[in-house]
Amino acid sequence: MAENMIITIGRQFGSGGHQVGRKLAKELGLKIYDKELLKLVAEESGICEKVLENYDEKPTSSLLYSIVMDVYPSMNYVGTTLNQQIYQAQYDAIRRLGERESCVIVGRGADYILRDCKDLTSVFVHAPLDFRVKRVAEFEHITEAKARDMVIKADKKRASFYNFQTEKKWGAVDSYNLAVDTSDLGIDGAVKLIQQYIRIKHEK
Repeated sequence: MAENMIITIGRQFGSGGHQVGRKLAKELGLKIYDKELLKLVAEESGICEKVLENYDEKPTSSLLYSIVMDVYPSMNYVGTTLNQQIYQAQYDAIRRLGERESCVIVGRGADYILRDCKDLTSVFVHAPLDFRVKRVAEFEHITEAKARDMVIKADKKRASFYNFQTEKKWGAVDSYNLAVDTSDLGIDGAVKLIQQYIRIKHEK
């Protein structure tokens, strides 16, 4: 694979991983792929973007599978379930990204998909549960009880997706190059730490 600089961001829900990825991409002058990746996959695979949004980093849904197979009976990707077919489309899109450009990719198991990229830096953004609950409650204007439920469910879905589609464990220290706690550093501090890590890595 070409030696493009790829930074992947895994993140706990409510930790600010998306914001970290977006600010990091801006400061490094790179393009970011988060929700943007769904549009790219839709364009390259022909799968409806709305379907990709419903599936995004979630366990498979037998009801959604039935609906989509009715709408797209000639889908090009071969697989026994919808999530495998869509994952293959997503996998192909991410591989092509890694071959053609330097970028920041948030989630979608990109660290595993691009594991043979020589200039890959995989980061996991995390924070204590209570910190994330308060952050989500404030951002979504909901009670902390509802925010806690949202955070726990979202993390379970992301872990289920990642653990099933890769040979690694979501959030485990040996699955990533660097883990960053935003409750200690904040968004700006996390971005600075990642940049410093990349600089030191390139100096070796």
